[in-house]
Amino acid sequence: MNADQLAGGLMGLLIGDAVGVPYEFNAPTDIPPIAHIDLHPPTGYRRTYPDIPPGTWSDDGAQALCLLASLLDCDRLDPDDLGQRFLRWYTEGYFAVDRHVFDVGNQTAKALNAIQSGMPVLQAGQLGKQAKGNGSLMRSLPLTLWHPGSDAELVADAHLQSQTTHGQITCQVCCALYCLWARQIAAAIAHPWEAAVATLRQLYTAPHYALYLQDLEETIRPDQPPGGEGSGYVVDCLHSARWVMQSDSYVGVVKQAIALGNDTDTTACVAGGLAGLRDGLQAIPEEWRSQLRGQDLVQPLLERLVERWRG
Repeated sequence: MNADQLAGGLMGLLIGDAVGVPYEFNAPTDIPPIAHIDLHPPTGYRRTYPDIPPGTWSDDGAQALCLLASLLDCDRLDPDDLGQRFLRWYTEGYFAVDRHVFDVGNQTAKALNAIQSGMPVLQAGQLGKQAKGNGSLMRSLPLTLWHPGSDAELVADAHLQSQTTHGQITCQVCCALYCLWARQIAAAIAHPWEAAVATLRQLYTAPHYALYLQDLEETIRPDQPPGGEGSGYVVDCLHSARWVMQSDSYVGVVKQAIALGNDTDTTACVAGGLAGLRDGLQAIPEEWRSQLRGQDLVQPLLERLVERWRG
C-alpha cells in the first residue's frame, strides 16, 4: 500500500466516526437531509453528545488506534497486549481525545470489566455467547493496513482481534470478510466484495472452519443484494457499509452512512475507512481533515505505518 492509501484509510475511519458522533442513536427520520449532514450539524440540531466538541472520534476510533499501536509495537497480533490497551482506553482514556471516554458498547464493557478483574483476554471475549454487536468490526481496518501476511494469516488474525471482546463466530467472520474486502479495495480489484467473499469461502473449506463457513452462508449471506439499516448488529453494519460504498465519493459514503440513522458513528467509521482507502487522503474534504481533533495521537502511528510499508 502507498502512503496516500494508508493515510486515507486511517483518517477516513477516524473522520467518518467523528462526523457520525453527533447523530448517533437517532432514527433516520430524525437525521438532517443529506445536504445538511456535516461535521458541524445544522444550527439547532439536538446533538447526541452536546458536550463533545465536533471533530471528536468515539470508541470506534480510539480502539482502532489501540489496535494499530499494538500491531506496530508487537509486530504481530498479540491478544493479551491488545486487551490491555483496550482496558487502558476504558479506564484511562488511552487514545481517546482529551482522554474522555464517552461511548462504550455493552459487550465491550463486559469483556473489559472481566479483563480488569483478572480473566484471560480470550476468555473475557467469550462472555457474550449471543452477543453479535459491531464492536470488533468497527476497529478492524488497521489490521489490513498493517498486515504483511497471506490472506489466510489475515483471516486468522481478524478472528483473533475480534475474540478479545467479541468471541461470537458471526463477529469473527464479519471481521475476516471486512479485512479481506479492504485488502481487495487497496489492490484496486474491480469487484472487491465478490473477490473477498470468494477468498473467504475457499479458506473456510478447511475442516476446522466448518462452523465459520456455515455462519458465512447462513447468517451473513454475502450474496444478497447490498442494503442495511445502520444498526449495531454486526451483520447489518457490514451490509450497510456495502450499501453506502456504492457512492463514488468519500463524502457521499459518509453522508449516506449517517443518513441510515441508528449507529451513525460506527457505520460511517466502517464505511469511511474503506472509502478513504479506495479514494485516498485527498478525497477527504480539507475542512473535515483540519477539524479532526486529536491528530497529535494519530500522526506518530501513521508515520510508523507508512515507514513499515516503505521498509
